[in-house]
Amino acid sequence: MTAPHRAVSGGSRWRVTKYVLPQAMGAIAVTSTQRRPLSSTEENIASAEGKVDGVQDHVDLVQEQWRRERPDLDPSPQGVIGRLHRLAAALTAELTAVYAQFGLSEAEFDLLASLRRAGAPYELPAGELADHTMVTTGGLTKRVDRLIDRGLVVRTDAEDDRRRRLVRLTPEGVDLIDRAFTAHLANEHRLLALLPAGDADALRDASRRWLAALAHD
Repeated sequence: MTAPHRAVSGGSRWRVTKYVLPQAMGAIAVTSTQRRPLSSTEENIASAEGKVDGVQDHVDLVQEQWRRERPDLDPSPQGVIGRLHRLAAALTAELTAVYAQFGLSEAEFDLLASLRRAGAPYELPAGELADHTMVTTGGLTKRVDRLIDRGLVVRTDAEDDRRRRLVRLTPEGVDLIDRAFTAHLANEHRLLALLPAGDADALRDASRRWLAALAHD
């Protein structure tokens, strides 16, 4: 994938993205080019490019206010944790916009993706499904029910134990999550390309160490 670049046209900011996507069910590479207005997240990052350190953002302002009101406290952790909270919200908005293009919520995408990456026959025990999701675990039964109503998954009995229930992707479910995941990865590549070279690797390693320190895998 080549890094996207911005251009100014008619007074508006645009992003031109070129990348190579794998076909959902094959090894043929497809080169795609997209031109669209910058999202609010990209506009915020673009507006900060070229500025020197020390220019205030929202978190800086909050910290400054707390230093004024409570000079006995050190608000420096907000510089990391506060920005991570804001970043998580911004990234979630960018990601869920793509899920919505396929009629999926974040939780539904998460469940379908868990079944798909399990490999053929794309099924998992209903009681263990929460352990395999990446984002959300609450309300699994209702989530499965909604996907059954749409014909994307089915409940079935395990062959070796009729008392054990499985949740399995239907062919329609496999097709939908393959298309949705292809678009999702392209979106994640786009978002990471907003960072200078090396920043993504640094964030990956730091976040892994932090999750380990908090005893989260």
